[in-house]
Amino acid sequence: MTFGTWLFTKRRGELVGTDAEGNRYFQDKRPVAGQRRKRWVMYNGEAEASRVPPDWHGWLHHTTDTPPPAGGLPRKSWQKEHERNHSGTDLAYRPPGSTLVTGPDKPKPPYEAWRPG
Repeated sequence: MTFGTWLFTKRRGELVGTDAEGNRYFQDKRPVAGQRRKRWVMYNGEAEASRVPPDWHGWLHHTTDTPPPAGGLPRKSWQKEHERNHSGTDLAYRPPGSTLVTGPDKPKPPYEAWRPG
């Protein structure tokens, strides 16, 4: 967090809630006539947009006016838990046949290259 963001939040921000990762969500204390209230998030650690759960994402982007409850919205049995973006890490998805797969699962080419003999 930068000093400017901290100062803006201190002067103009009203805490609305937090999520399971410890990110804090704010909105402008003073609404401006004819405009929506500004909403923002203060990340707990690295500022990475994929760390915002879907419940809070909807609130941040004015899809819903009510912030999600403390435990989050109820989930259906088929819904997965929110997971941050793992691109560029060892946890990134690598499909079968990818040249980035390492170890015993590395696929073998389906052919043998021709060598002049």
